[in-house]
Amino acid sequence: MSRPSIVIVPAASALPLFYDTIVDRVSQHGYDIKALHIPSVGLVTGARPGEPPTMYDDAAFIAAYVKGLADAGRDVLLVTHSYGGTAATQSVRGLSKSERLKEGKTGGIVGLAYMTSLVPEVGHPASALAGTAPEGQEPLMKVGDDGWFYYPNLILTAKVVFSDISLEEGKYWARKLVKHSAASFASKLTYAGYNDVPVSYLVAEDDQSIAPATQKSQIEMIERTSGNKVDVSSVNSGHVPPVSHPQHVIDWVLSVAQKFT
Repeated sequence: MSRPSIVIVPAASALPLFYDTIVDRVSQHGYDIKALHIPSVGLVTGARPGEPPTMYDDAAFIAAYVKGLADAGRDVLLVTHSYGGTAATQSVRGLSKSERLKEGKTGGIVGLAYMTSLVPEVGHPASALAGTAPEGQEPLMKVGDDGWFYYPNLILTAKVVFSDISLEEGKYWARKLVKHSAASFASKLTYAGYNDVPVSYLVAEDDQSIAPATQKSQIEMIERTSGNKVDVSSVNSGHVPPVSHPQHVIDWVLSVAQKFT
């Protein structure tokens, strides 16, 4: 078998640059790999013009990119981070390799690799799994009048999102987060893509944004609804292991991709 193309679906507010190290190092092993800039993730200059995109807009964007690869005969591994897990799951509809083979087509999605991701059940949005600030604590995110959320407190963002690196480094990365469409978190999942392909999950054991217990409950849900075991790995990381533990993420991505090589 040929090596699958790897598509990274990013976290909320995360530009592709958050995954540059992963893309660079994995590509050195001969893989075609790309981190997407999905519609719900804003621009360096602020919110995108027009109505705030929904999760369905993200899923359609991912599906269009994947379809181009599949129509060229490529197998595709979707690697997701945080919010990206919801949109990627939705995008699988009609694009799994097994379904395309039934239609006489080549290529398609061969696996989902969730990295500390939000993966709701059908009928529920990403917001059903996202944590809320403890009583009396300032919320991490606030929604502006434009319908896009932002991070009002740089130090709080560094401490929560980048909890396992130094405060100064955390502030450096927190400044690179951009606005994100609040509507994307309210869109309910309508397709259980995790039922169609093998699933892997990288649990971030020290995540302050998505509790490890939440991550593990999602794994149990996927196994229950799909009837298949999830290939589970873990890393002693905060919410953004591509930044704090890049080598671990690189090794994990390669190990998952090799199953389809």
